[in-house]
Formats: sequence, C-alpha cells, structure tokens
Amino acid sequence: MISLGYGMISFAELAFLALAGYRGTQLVVHDSILDPVRDRIFAWHGRKPDSSVRSAVITLISCVYCSGWWVAGALLLTWLLVTGQWHEAPVLVHGFEWLAVAGAAVLLNRWDDSRKGN
Repeated sequence: MISLGYGMISFAELAFLALAGYRGTQLVVHDSILDPVRDRIFAWHGRKPDSSVRSAVITLISCVYCSGWWVAGALLLTWLLVTGQWHEAPVLVHGFEWLAVAGAAVLLNRWDDSRKGN
C-alpha cells in the first residue's frame, strides 16, 4: 500500500474516505430519506427567521461545502481512532488529511452536481 509518509493515511484510505465523505454529504444535503428531518429544520427556522443560529443550521444542511467539511472531519476522526492511527502523526498532519479528504469529497460532489443538468 502506498503511504503519503509521516504516519499519514494511505492513498487508498484517502480515496475510501473521500467516497464515504461524498456519500455522507449527499445524505445530509440531498437524499430524500432525510427530507422529513430537513423539512422540520426549515419549519423551525421559519418560526424565527432572524435567528443567526437557525440560519447557520440551515446553511450547514443546505451546502455541500459546509456539511462536507464536517462529514469529512467526522469520518476521518472515526477512521483514525478505530484504526489506531491517531497517535502516529501530529495533529497538524491530521488537519492536512482533513483538508485532503474534504477536498476530494467536494470534488466528487461538484462532479455529480455538474451531471444533473445533462
């Protein structure tokens, strides 16, 4: 398996986590299975539309970049802890991994969104 070095995740793990991040982001933002949850959150926001907290939650669940960032971070953290890799690299390295996973996942989301018009 090819490694990025310095205790970082491998390219295979990066690809796996990017695919999982893409799918998780689609679930949060677009998938119909969560429509009832999103509808309740939009109704909650509608009762007090001037609330900055409620607006932030709406932004979070509506934006592939916003949700994708947090989904990627949660997946990466879970992966690192479950596989015992958390202590193999400094936190800063894991921060770069987070950027890589989130970036790769959002590229997949952008590609998918670009295909919807065709």
